[in-house]
Amino acid sequence: MASAWLLHPLRVRYQECDQMGVVYHANYVNWFEIGRTEWVRRIGCDYREIETRGLLLPLVKLDVNFVQPARYDDWITVCTRVADKTALRIEFESRIMKGDLTASVGRVAKDDPAGELLVSGGTKHVWVNKEWKPVRLDRELPEIWAAFKALAEA
Repeated sequence: MASAWLLHPLRVRYQECDQMGVVYHANYVNWFEIGRTEWVRRIGCDYREIETRGLLLPLVKLDVNFVQPARYDDWITVCTRVADKTALRIEFESRIMKGDLTASVGRVAKDDPAGELLVSGGTKHVWVNKEWKPVRLDRELPEIWAAFKALAEA
């Protein structure tokens, strides 16, 4: 079962666009990362703390589906949720929606975000130690695993 959506509004900056004022495709991947980072912050820690404690969360798969472009100076909302998780892996689902959706629904949405879909996709990650060996989060950092589970199942 997927978690609720975390919504994070952004305004498209000039540097993120090509000469036509259309967002360059790689910037959507950066926005997916912003969404993941903000999702992790909601459990009460951040990536830096997890890395300081010896764990890394590298990307192993990326999926991006372009529906329509965002443009310079548009408001967009990065919508992120956990689609699936185990103690070894985590999969995030991402959507980039047109407009600032937080103005009407707040920062968390239990239902699918309403509005104009620009991009959808997701990322899959695996927990590894500093030697890049796969590890189980529930064994290495059980309190963080419990926080991940609680938010992902909320």
